[in-house]
Amino acid sequence: MNTTQYYPVLQTTDVAGTAAFYQAHFDFQPMFAADWYVHLQSSSDPRINLAILDGQHETIPEAGRGVTRGVILNFEVADVDAVHDRLAAAGLPMLKSICDEAFGQRHFITADPNGVLIDVIKPIPPSAEFAAQYEADALPV
Repeated sequence: MNTTQYYPVLQTTDVAGTAAFYQAHFDFQPMFAADWYVHLQSSSDPRINLAILDGQHETIPEAGRGVTRGVILNFEVADVDAVHDRLAAAGLPMLKSICDEAFGQRHFITADPNGVLIDVIKPIPPSAEFAAQYEADALPV
């Protein structure tokens, strides 16, 4: 398979509101916008994309219609503390307080207006126990 692009598509009942949330808080810009679908792209990296889709749209097979559940979006950032402070000041819910994890992350978890979890992460050196589980070229430093 020759994949040319990969991005998550979030189903929602509020396409415009959800798209506005990711534009305001995660620096996305719309590349295509309709009342039922918005394709967003990172303002800083065109390889980072996210789509928002009306969960009842006819293009979705009936058995798959609804809202997104059981998904966590990970955003890896250079300064997780600054992002945490900015999003907390904006009133986003902090569902997991910022902390260091032995497996090699400093992170916090918030949520979008639909309840989709958003994990904002900065890789950090893991404990020796977890370092042994990484492939050499994937080890955070």
